Amino acid sequence: MKIISLLSVTLFSILLGLEALAKAKHKVVFLHGSRSHASGDHEFQAGSHLLAKHLNVQKKVNIEAVVNAGWPEDDRILDDADAIVIYADGTKVIGHGWEKMDELVNKKKVGVIFMHYAVHPSVEQGEKYFLPWIGGFFKNGVSVNPFWRAKIKPMKGHETANGVGPIDAVDEFYFNIHYHPKALPLGTATPDEKNLVRINNIWTRDGYMAKGKSQALLWGIVRPDGGRGVGFTGGHHHRNWAIDGYRQLVLNSIVWAAGAQVPSSGVPTYKVTESELNEKLDDYGDRTNRIKLPTQEDVTFSPGPWMTPEEHAASRKRPKPKKK
Repeated sequence: MKIISLLSVTLFSILLGLEALAKAKHKVVFLHGSRSHASGDHEFQAGSHLLAKHLNVQKKVNIEAVVNAGWPEDDRILDDADAIVIYADGTKVIGHGWEKMDELVNKKKVGVIFMHYAVHPSVEQGEKYFLPWIGGFFKNGVSVNPFWRAKIKPMKGHETANGVGPIDAVDEFYFNIHYHPKALPLGTATPDEKNLVRINNIWTRDGYMAKGKSQALLWGIVRPDGGRGVGFTGGHHHRNWAIDGYRQLVLNSIVWAAGAQVPSSGVPTYKVTESELNEKLDDYGDRTNRIKLPTQEDVTFSPGPWMTPEEHAASRKRPKPKKK
């Protein structure tokens, strides 16, 4: 009887241990948008699958990453998520689930990560949802979206900086973001006339005055209940996911937002090959580009002019030269 009793206790302990291990797994759900730019840019599908793949193959952090196109028809698949990543145009994905996401944030402390154009809601939506969820948003009339070369520095001493190597990338890095007072600058760089490639369609007085001032291109927040949120303005050019430091910083931030511990050497990741970079790309038919790995050429250019808003507005009115 004692042996049976001992076996029962041992079995019970094993079951408890397995249950604890199951609970230790952190689920990350990527919700990606559909194509909207030329092939190679706004590759939300391919970028989500690449990041999810790197989270799933590593063994140091117990992560289960799944990918879904758009907002799920049955959003109950989000109920057990520890973090939700939205990589899309504006509010085209989150616009189908404001109330659900707010419920998940406030009742279940779910981590939220918005990437690139997804950090750009209306001002009203930004104030109501984005500030408390992720600690900042692209604010109309204030924030800007130029293409420029950013040498991003991770936040010293913060676990999202663990193992992050050099980051030197040209992207449509939005800046002059409207931040929550308690937002954390997880990745910063400084725009100026020497690293500006070109001003894009949105240019404001505040953006013009931000020259030479450090900008958080990746930021985070710890909400009062302990839940976490992250915003990242990069992710326009798909090729940049092959930059080791760039990818590492974002992977670390996703794991941090999910409430998991980031290893001291960072979330394990591996070199991205050209073949992997071209997996799951949106189909543009004969206009689908094969994406090359990042090179020094990508960050070598003659700087564009740092214009006043008035000069920028006038430049956009000039007729474009006819193609010969």
